[in-house]
Amino acid sequence: MSPRRDTHTLDLFAWEPPTVVERFAEPSVRAASWRDRVARAVRETLDATKMPRDAVAEEMSAWLGEDVPRAMLDAYASLAKSEHTISFLRVIALGVVTGDPRLLQLAAETLGRAVIESRYVGAIEEAMAVEAIEQMERVRRQGRRRWKGGGR
Repeated sequence: MSPRRDTHTLDLFAWEPPTVVERFAEPSVRAASWRDRVARAVRETLDATKMPRDAVAEEMSAWLGEDVPRAMLDAYASLAKSEHTISFLRVIALGVVTGDPRLLQLAAETLGRAVIESRYVGAIEEAMAVEAIEQMERVRRQGRRRWKGGGR
């Protein structure tokens, strides 16, 4: 007789932490130039959304208050159309319409930064405060040793 399996206990080894920073898979945006990298990222964003490109263009137009034709989205996503690079304002509109922050993350990474959900900001601020307190405690201990005659 085989032992019964516990179906009510979670498998701790199967758990994976949630993704905090959403980014493109490196091979999908690898390119020779930043212009081509951005074009690949726009294509990835458009391909990942369930919305048709016509609807994305329409919603971007409404959000921006200016016309964004579907053909322009296609040009932004094309490596062959080097004269058409998406503007930052349109990157924001594309992110708002699709709900995809990865284009902003691509830009933020060049500055050594990350785009995260605002709900995580408090946790980061807490971690930074703890780090600062630990640094001050190290300085306090070093100063106390020197003051108490512990040497340099």
